[in-house]
Amino acid sequence: MEELYTIPVNDAFDLDTECPVCAMRKALETDAVEFTMGPSYMEDDVRMETDRIGFCSNHVKLLYQNQNRLGLALMLLTHMDRTRKDLMKLSAAGAKPAGGLFKKKEVSAVKAYTDKLESSCFVCDRINRIFGRYIATIFHLYQKDKDFVQKFRNSKGFCLSHYGLLYEEAGVYLGGRADDFRTELNRIYLENLKRVRDDLEWFTDKFDYRYVNEPWKNSKDALIRSILKMNSVEVEEKKAE
Repeated sequence: MEELYTIPVNDAFDLDTECPVCAMRKALETDAVEFTMGPSYMEDDVRMETDRIGFCSNHVKLLYQNQNRLGLALMLLTHMDRTRKDLMKLSAAGAKPAGGLFKKKEVSAVKAYTDKLESSCFVCDRINRIFGRYIATIFHLYQKDKDFVQKFRNSKGFCLSHYGLLYEEAGVYLGGRADDFRTELNRIYLENLKRVRDDLEWFTDKFDYRYVNEPWKNSKDALIRSILKMNSVEVEEKKAE
């Protein structure tokens, strides 16, 4: 099955980016938002899911920015109707605990429902279903494709989160080769983290009058790249008006 995903994984590692895994996830997010706001929002199976689980705060903003305001309004309308109906039923039963073993604190059925709804998202679910296969494909290519191994070695590393993910998942997918992979991963990650860190230091130095006439070197976008490296977040430079 991993062969189905080799193209998007290779494409991500061909990019000039501080984290190709972030690039993969960003592409999946764009596709998931476009799918959700396309004709699919009128399909019964999609609508049943969006009514049931809704959207996280991050993705509802992206859905709004998609400009299909009618589609989003219709999905939120039926999602609100479903939520209202469920809460009327739960609240009528009183503040009874939701049940379950080993709970440190009893939580009412209403609070358990709202907590679950706040942590669920149709777009997130769609992303995560495919993202897991992308991660599996990285390890598949690492074992089978010499060209990919070279891309991996020549990459600019990964963000903190995806470095940790690859480090952990190596044991699942590589078995006895996991230690070799982790050694290489550590080298790639730590060398590139230092590279970005040094660029960021020079960025801060440039605000010192002693360095005002010195060249920026590779530091003008160091803050943006550092945010991606440490927080897996892409930010855009604010354009001067």
